[in-house]
Amino acid sequence: MASRGTTFGKLDRERDKKAKAQAKQEKRAARAETVDVVETVQLSPSEEEKILASLSQLHAAYEQGTVSLDDFEARRAELTAKLQIG
Repeated sequence: MASRGTTFGKLDRERDKKAKAQAKQEKRAARAETVDVVETVQLSPSEEEKILASLSQLHAAYEQGTVSLDDFEARRAELTAKLQIG
């Protein structure tokens, strides 16, 4: 008795699997194309030092209790954003 080979159901599942993989690949490629390009601005070493000094002072002020947690987090986010751009 001969074997039946592949069934139509199996072929359909394989086609669906390939189509799903292709759709995922296209979706990833589209997402990679739409990633925002961050504008890079080169900071001079003295500007970086000023930002780092401000960040250090901010940490010291928070540890001393002269700056609230909300103000600390907001100011820290601003300073670190400036460093990440540069």
